[in-house]
Amino acid sequence: MNTTADHWTEAETAEAFRIWADYQRQHDVSAQMFKAVGIDTASGRVWFGDSAKDIVQRLDAEGISAPLFFLRVGQDFYARKGGRR
Repeated sequence: MNTTADHWTEAETAEAFRIWADYQRQHDVSAQMFKAVGIDTASGRVWFGDSAKDIVQRLDAEGISAPLFFLRVGQDFYARKGGRR
């Protein structure tokens, strides 16, 4: 799967959620609660960090370039936009 952020598909989002669900079944992520998680749908790899920026910077330093889907551990989203009502 060769994907850019401009061409991310719903199928890739579904794949990211599938990879994340599989990962959680195999690993205890309770110590990572509310950390950012980056999911590479092409390789199935998962990275944790304090933020999406932290993960991207670490991957850049390792020479890894891949479009990632980001979530927060314990949530089904990375960040919500909007104020209180």
